[in-house]
Amino acid sequence: MVILPPVRAPRITEFLKPYVLKMHFTNKFVHAQVIHSPTATVAAFASSQEKALRPTMGITRDVSAASKIGKILGERLLAKNIPAVSIFLKREQKYHGKIKAVVDNMREAGVKLL
Repeated sequence: MVILPPVRAPRITEFLKPYVLKMHFTNKFVHAQVIHSPTATVAAFASSQEKALRPTMGITRDVSAASKIGKILGERLLAKNIPAVSIFLKREQKYHGKIKAVVDNMREAGVKLL
């Protein structure tokens, strides 16, 4: 069963930021994804849980793992011709630690952050 995104008025979609970065951290892994807001689809995704990345990482939950995820996600975004994203932080998330590592390495990879 496929659930379609809600139909929004054109005047609302003009003000939506098209690509949004969302991050999720567990006790074992780091996940980051970029979502295309108007169509509610995932544009790019990187996680420390991926089988190809796990051998290169010693620990999959610390700041160094988050920085590698940010760098990989930035490269994947540029490969898909997505030059800029906006950041969505939950209320309890602050810009330091793992979040700062992901965002800074995406910026170093060449992705602009709005």
